[in-house]
Amino acid sequence: MSLEPVVFVAIVGGLILMLLIIGAPLRPVRFIGQGIIKVIIGAAFLFFLNTLGNQAGIHVPINPITSAVAGLLGIPGVAALAAIGYWII
Repeated sequence: MSLEPVVFVAIVGGLILMLLIIGAPLRPVRFIGQGIIKVIIGAAFLFFLNTLGNQAGIHVPINPITSAVAGLLGIPGVAALAAIGYWII
């Protein structure tokens, strides 16, 4: 039993088309999920900063913008927010 070349190409083409159709919607969902996780981690960073920095008079409000900055930039972003809150505002 041999597989005809036309049938083989049709099967491979169908699999590639199916992967393109199924795989394309998953990419934006993955990026949105990673973004939400980073915002949550940023809020946790800010919570710990507010808890530990309370004695030094450092308070950074926890809102979506500051959480996004802290989540995307990590510890340097938290330090930048603390510096802005302490010296500028």
